[in-house]
Amino acid sequence: MTEQPTGRKIIARNKKAFHEYHIVDSWEAGIVLLGPEVKSIRAGRVNLQDAFARVQGTEVWLHGMHVSPYDPASRWNVEPDRPRKLLLHRGQIRRLIGATQEKGLTLVLLDLYLQGGKVKTTLALARGKKLHDKRETVRRREADREIERAVRSVR
Repeated sequence: MTEQPTGRKIIARNKKAFHEYHIVDSWEAGIVLLGPEVKSIRAGRVNLQDAFARVQGTEVWLHGMHVSPYDPASRWNVEPDRPRKLLLHRGQIRRLIGATQEKGLTLVLLDLYLQGGKVKTTLALARGKKLHDKRETVRRREADREIERAVRSVR
Protein backbone atom coordinates (compact mmCIF):
# COMPACT_ATOMS: atom_id res chain seq x y z
CA MET A 1 0.00 0.00 0.00
CA THR A 2 1.32 3.39 -0.94
CA GLU A 3 0.37 6.84 0.32
CA GLN A 4 -0.31 9.37 -2.44
CA PRO A 5 0.02 13.15 -2.01
CA THR A 6 -3.74 13.49 -2.62
CA GLY A 7 -4.56 11.57 0.57
CA ARG A 8 -5.19 8.31 -1.30
CA LYS A 9 -3.86 5.08 0.11
CA ILE A 10 -3.74 2.62 -2.77
CA ILE A 11 -4.69 -0.88 -1.69
CA ALA A 12 -4.65 -2.78 -5.00
CA ARG A 13 -3.81 -2.03 -8.64
CA ASN A 14 -4.92 -3.87 -11.75
CA LYS A 15 -1.62 -3.82 -13.65
CA LYS A 16 -2.94 -6.25 -16.22
CA ALA A 17 -5.60 -3.74 -17.32
CA PHE A 18 -2.98 -1.37 -18.74
CA HIS A 19 -1.42 -4.24 -20.68
CA GLU A 20 -4.69 -5.65 -22.02
CA TYR A 21 -6.62 -2.42 -22.77
CA HIS A 22 -6.35 1.10 -24.18
CA ILE A 23 -7.87 3.35 -21.50
CA VAL A 24 -10.39 5.74 -23.08
CA ASP A 25 -11.80 7.50 -19.99
CA SER A 26 -11.90 6.99 -16.22
CA TRP A 27 -14.08 7.87 -13.23
CA GLU A 28 -13.88 7.68 -9.46
CA ALA A 29 -16.60 5.51 -7.94
CA GLY A 30 -17.58 4.43 -4.46
CA ILE A 31 -18.43 0.82 -3.66
CA VAL A 32 -21.26 -0.54 -1.50
CA LEU A 33 -19.54 -2.87 0.98
CA LEU A 34 -20.32 -4.58 4.26
CA GLY A 35 -18.21 -4.20 7.43
CA PRO A 36 -16.13 -7.39 7.18
CA GLU A 37 -15.37 -6.63 3.53
CA VAL A 38 -14.01 -3.19 4.41
CA LYS A 39 -11.75 -4.67 7.10
CA SER A 40 -10.48 -7.30 4.68
CA ILE A 41 -9.83 -4.67 1.99
CA ARG A 42 -7.97 -2.46 4.49
CA ALA A 43 -5.77 -5.50 5.21
CA GLY A 44 -5.02 -5.73 1.47
CA ARG A 45 -6.79 -9.05 0.95
CA VAL A 46 -8.39 -8.19 -2.39
CA ASN A 47 -7.79 -9.27 -6.01
CA LEU A 48 -8.76 -7.03 -8.96
CA GLN A 49 -7.28 -9.12 -11.75
CA ASP A 50 -10.59 -10.29 -13.25
CA ALA A 51 -12.71 -7.35 -12.09
CA PHE A 52 -15.06 -5.63 -14.53
CA ALA A 53 -18.22 -3.55 -14.29
CA ARG A 54 -21.54 -3.99 -16.02
CA VAL A 55 -24.42 -1.53 -16.40
CA GLN A 56 -27.70 -3.18 -15.39
CA GLY A 57 -30.72 -0.91 -15.76
CA THR A 58 -29.80 2.38 -14.10
CA GLU A 59 -27.13 0.90 -11.83
CA VAL A 60 -23.50 -0.14 -12.32
CA TRP A 61 -22.41 -3.42 -10.73
CA LEU A 62 -18.88 -4.66 -10.11
CA HIS A 63 -18.21 -8.32 -10.92
CA GLY A 64 -15.15 -10.50 -10.42
CA MET A 65 -13.49 -8.61 -7.54
CA HIS A 66 -12.41 -11.18 -4.97
CA VAL A 67 -12.42 -9.98 -1.34
CA SER A 68 -11.08 -12.67 0.99
CA PRO A 69 -13.20 -13.38 4.08
CA TYR A 70 -12.19 -11.51 7.24
CA ASP A 71 -11.42 -14.27 9.79
CA PRO A 72 -12.50 -12.53 13.05
CA ALA A 73 -15.94 -11.83 11.52
CA SER A 74 -16.57 -15.39 10.38
CA ARG A 75 -20.26 -15.29 11.21
CA TRP A 76 -20.96 -12.12 9.17
CA ASN A 77 -18.74 -12.83 6.17
CA VAL A 78 -20.36 -12.80 2.75
CA GLU A 79 -19.50 -14.53 -0.50
CA PRO A 80 -16.03 -13.36 -1.65
CA ASP A 81 -16.95 -12.98 -5.34
CA ARG A 82 -20.42 -11.45 -4.97
CA PRO A 83 -21.44 -8.55 -7.27
CA ARG A 84 -21.07 -5.14 -5.60
CA LYS A 85 -22.89 -1.95 -6.51
CA LEU A 86 -20.81 1.02 -7.67
CA LEU A 87 -21.82 4.52 -6.63
CA LEU A 88 -21.78 7.01 -9.52
CA HIS A 89 -23.72 10.14 -10.43
CA ARG A 90 -26.75 9.73 -12.68
CA GLY A 91 -25.06 11.63 -15.54
CA GLN A 92 -22.00 9.40 -15.36
CA ILE A 93 -24.19 6.29 -15.49
CA ARG A 94 -26.01 7.63 -18.57
CA ARG A 95 -22.66 8.19 -20.29
CA LEU A 96 -21.57 4.66 -19.39
CA ILE A 97 -24.81 3.21 -20.77
CA GLY A 98 -24.17 4.85 -24.15
CA ALA A 99 -20.46 4.02 -24.16
CA THR A 100 -20.78 0.33 -23.26
CA GLN A 101 -23.29 -0.22 -26.07
CA GLU A 102 -20.52 0.71 -28.50
CA LYS A 103 -18.78 -2.40 -29.81
CA GLY A 104 -15.40 -3.21 -28.28
CA LEU A 105 -15.66 -1.05 -25.14
CA THR A 106 -15.76 -2.47 -21.64
CA LEU A 107 -15.57 -1.22 -18.04
CA VAL A 108 -12.54 -2.35 -16.03
CA LEU A 109 -11.21 -1.47 -12.58
CA LEU A 110 -7.80 0.19 -12.49
CA ASP A 111 -7.22 0.47 -8.75
CA LEU A 112 -8.79 0.32 -5.31
CA TYR A 113 -7.89 2.88 -2.66
CA LEU A 114 -8.87 4.50 0.62
CA GLN A 115 -9.73 8.18 0.60
CA GLY A 116 -11.13 9.92 3.64
CA GLY A 117 -11.89 6.60 5.32
CA LYS A 118 -13.94 5.35 2.36
CA VAL A 119 -13.07 2.61 -0.12
CA LYS A 120 -13.14 3.95 -3.67
CA THR A 121 -12.12 2.70 -7.07
CA THR A 122 -11.07 4.06 -10.44
CA LEU A 123 -13.40 2.73 -13.10
CA ALA A 124 -12.18 2.96 -16.69
CA LEU A 125 -13.84 2.72 -20.06
CA ALA A 126 -11.41 0.63 -22.11
CA ARG A 127 -10.93 -0.86 -25.55
CA GLY A 128 -9.16 -4.22 -25.87
CA LYS A 129 -5.70 -4.23 -27.41
CA LYS A 130 -4.75 -6.47 -30.29
CA LEU A 131 -1.65 -8.67 -30.00
CA HIS A 132 0.47 -6.31 -32.13
CA ASP A 133 -0.56 -3.38 -29.89
CA LYS A 134 0.65 -5.26 -26.82
CA ARG A 135 3.98 -6.01 -28.51
CA GLU A 136 4.36 -2.35 -29.50
CA THR A 137 3.74 -1.27 -25.89
CA VAL A 138 6.43 -3.64 -24.64
CA ARG A 139 8.87 -2.43 -27.34
CA ARG A 140 8.23 1.21 -26.44
CA ARG A 141 8.71 0.52 -22.72
CA GLU A 142 12.02 -1.30 -23.34
CA ALA A 143 13.25 1.53 -25.59
CA ASP A 144 12.42 4.08 -22.87
CA ARG A 145 14.37 2.01 -20.34
CA GLU A 146 17.39 1.86 -22.66
CA ILE A 147 17.31 5.63 -23.16
CA GLU A 148 17.07 6.15 -19.38
CA ARG A 149 20.06 3.82 -18.80
CA ALA A 150 22.10 5.67 -21.46
CA VAL A 151 21.28 9.04 -19.90
CA ARG A 152 22.19 7.78 -16.43
CA SER A 153 25.54 6.36 -17.61
CA VAL A 154 26.49 9.69 -19.26
CA ARG A 155 25.97 11.66 -16.02
